[in-house]
Amino acid sequence: MRRAACPILALFLSAGLLLAPGRERASAQEWEIIAGGEIEFQNHCAVCHGVDAKGDGLMSRFLTVPPADLTQLANKNGGTFPFWRIYGIIDGREDVRAHGTREMPIWGDRFREQSDGGNTGGRAQAAGRLISLVFYLQYIQE
Repeated sequence: MRRAACPILALFLSAGLLLAPGRERASAQEWEIIAGGEIEFQNHCAVCHGVDAKGDGLMSRFLTVPPADLTQLANKNGGTFPFWRIYGIIDGREDVRAHGTREMPIWGDRFREQSDGGNTGGRAQAAGRLISLVFYLQYIQE
């Protein structure tokens, strides 16, 4: 039996509370992607951005530029979640203007290295992890 990615997500799933204001019911396949993205987030991003993605992770106090509140990405973009821009930032192909120098790790490179990214399958696996992470970020928008 698989464990839920997060106790809170498991609570929502088991209670059937899949609807939130402005959100449509997610299919089982969509939940699988979102849950995978939450695992990636908790394993790689929460240390800086916080477990709730508000920018208050354990390492945030040591950074020269505070981590973004990732629950506000859509609000800061006129109400539309900038899916591919966020993908590019996490992947490392797009710079974060506010950062100046890039303190955030380039997760695309790390995911490709972890999956033997020198071949098509490894690159596809890394892209899947990134897409799952971005879908999770899209889901947690306030």
